[in-house]
Amino acid sequence: MIEIAVLDDYQRVALSMADWSGLGPDCAVSVFDRNLATVDEAAQALAGFDVICLLRERMPVPAELLARLPRLKLIVVTGAHNRTLDLAAAEARGITVTHTRGGDSYYATTELALGLMIACARHLAFEDRGMRRGLWQRTVGITLHGRTLGLLGLGRMGTRMAELGRALGMRVLAWSPNLTPGRAEAGGATYADKATLFREADVVSIHLVLGERTRGLVGAAELALMKPSAFLVNTSRGPIVDEAALIAALRERRIAGAGLDVYDVEPLPPEHPLRALDNVVLSPHLGFVTEGTYRTFYQDMVECIAAWRAGAPVRLLRAA
Repeated sequence: MIEIAVLDDYQRVALSMADWSGLGPDCAVSVFDRNLATVDEAAQALAGFDVICLLRERMPVPAELLARLPRLKLIVVTGAHNRTLDLAAAEARGITVTHTRGGDSYYATTELALGLMIACARHLAFEDRGMRRGLWQRTVGITLHGRTLGLLGLGRMGTRMAELGRALGMRVLAWSPNLTPGRAEAGGATYADKATLFREADVVSIHLVLGERTRGLVGAAELALMKPSAFLVNTSRGPIVDEAALIAALRERRIAGAGLDVYDVEPLPPEHPLRALDNVVLSPHLGFVTEGTYRTFYQDMVECIAAWRAGAPVRLLRAA
């Protein structure tokens, strides 16, 4: 029997989004609807599996964990990148790694970022909580039309956000470590240096990949440059922002608020201080979580497993 683990299926939809029965009667699929938070917990839970399917980067897979999974022969990851999986260690142990296509996350994540922008500007979460307690009209919002959108990153996602910002009538500035004025213009934005972007933006939206150069990129110094009326939106990765510095800025009302979909630790712990702040809109890493994306992910997982069993794996992912 080939034992297959599908991880981090919080909504328990994996089995309904694809036809896993096509893998044959000698394959058993187990779904985990909780996060395996530590190496010890993951090693204990997954030691008996031949195949594990990872949802994005929800569970890190370092060399230490791979060494404790003696039966593991195949890893399937969603999307073409996984920076928390030690690919070199997997290759050294003879473990095949394949990946799915990205689905419609290109649109899904940017639409959520837009939703967080609007929710911040109109205080929707705060007013929703008040309405449920019988209250009425406690805030005065702002329009985004005529305001300045500052984009950290102008890749595929950032360029899409620039398009959405322009559709709202916003002035769009962009900065990233490698961005040039010419590339900014081609992406539908105006280049600004980092300090200028933070000073002038009414909304700063993050669309960078997490790496050594971007970890902690938005810290106390950058937050101090922002207007007291400005908002920060992050649908990229939590550690790009210094979380402690952001919490301090929100508590002290040095910025107007934040819309967050990503966090340093996920799932966000129940007693986390962000949960107690009334000037932050929180969503549980929903950027890519749409029916279309999930169907692509899970159907491609089945395809990857079937191809591997046939001796012709597809969409191989290798160490650089």
